[in-house]
Amino acid sequence: MFEHFFQCPYCWEEISMLLDPSIPYQVYVEDCEVCCNPIELHPRFEDQELIAFEVLNIEQ
Repeated sequence: MFEHFFQCPYCWEEISMLLDPSIPYQVYVEDCEVCCNPIELHPRFEDQELIAFEVLNIEQ
């Protein structure tokens, strides 16, 4: 597993998520551990290294 730190698109706090580098392209939703809002995550790995990471807020 790979721990990645980033800012929540809602509360702007720095949070971290554990990512699985064995899957090259992923899209999933996790709640922010600070404000509990859902965040859509788009990590991309190449040769087990993170090459791109995008977070989107999900308008409710």
